[in-house]
Amino acid sequence: MKCTLTRRQQEIYDYLQEHNDDFDHPPTLDELCAALGLSSKGSLHKQIQALIEAGLVEPMNNQRRGIRLTSTIAQDAGQLPLLGYIAAGQPIEAIEQADQEQIMVPEWLRTQRPCYVLQVKGDSMIEEGILDGDHIVVEGRTHARNGEIVVVLVDGSDATLKRIEQKRESVVLHPANASMKPMSYSPDRVEIQGVLVGQMRSYH
Repeated sequence: MKCTLTRRQQEIYDYLQEHNDDFDHPPTLDELCAALGLSSKGSLHKQIQALIEAGLVEPMNNQRRGIRLTSTIAQDAGQLPLLGYIAAGQPIEAIEQADQEQIMVPEWLRTQRPCYVLQVKGDSMIEEGILDGDHIVVEGRTHARNGEIVVVLVDGSDATLKRIEQKRESVVLHPANASMKPMSYSPDRVEIQGVLVGQMRSYH
């Protein structure tokens, strides 16, 4: 399952995930408005409707009560290893953490293959909506299709996040920032580490 949420929809969904166990009952729109600091219940209703259509939340049968995470979403959050930082900019030296932190990631942001999480540093992918500080979910594999956003290792030590274009004589790593230029390497200098499959953001 993959869907694109607006910033406000993501904020509402993240809030429901983080505070799922804090409510004695599914929160009403009034309670969500107060919790999120919103003034318009009508505007919130439109955002909630979009989350319902995306299959992330569901309305309660009792009309006086509000909404909750769908049962599958509420139950399928699992942990993935947070392996460190990834450069969305010039490649930076890859640092493997000795004590790997685990981070909760909903199943719909992962694939059936082994995945891991990296935190983004830099702004080279901002036109793809990938911002500095975001956490990305990466499916670990050593191959990718042209056009996919990948984690690559350059010269065996420098890691970066870019959209990949593989040619016979070169591998081109494309940023998503108009102020930056693509980087081209001979194929033997580039090692694919994984492919982007999910993304998480905090608005705290």
